Amino acid sequence: MDEPLRIESEPRPDEVAALGEHLHRYNATATGCDDGRWLAIFVRDEAGAIRAGLHGWTWGGTGYVRTLWVREGLRGQGLGARLLEAAEQEAARRGCREMQLDTHTYHAPGFYRRQGYEQVGDLPGWPTGARRLFFRKAL
Repeated sequence: MDEPLRIESEPRPDEVAALGEHLHRYNATATGCDDGRWLAIFVRDEAGAIRAGLHGWTWGGTGYVRTLWVREGLRGQGLGARLLEAAEQEAARRGCREMQLDTHTYHAPGFYRRQGYEQVGDLPGWPTGARRLFFRKAL
């Protein structure tokens, strides 16, 4: 195939979303699981700015946490645990049997272990000097 390739450093969000939708359609057809839904939980200040949040999805009996972030001044006060617990409860309500996520060694893998997550994988050297860790938790 001689289709021209275009490398783009700043793709449009709607085009990236379209790729995700195409992949979701393919996965649904291949597996028969068409229950995929986004999952997002936010903590906002009075002006609506995000102070903390969690983003991921549920699909095929599994919840996945893609992003969990708490503003620096709010860390260590249990907010991250509350966000994660709320995501787990919503995933269970949607029929999920487990949660999955990945993080890096320089983030907070101990935090996820304290929340009952089991490390199931380790990708060394990414980024250089660190490791990407994969976790799961039965619901």
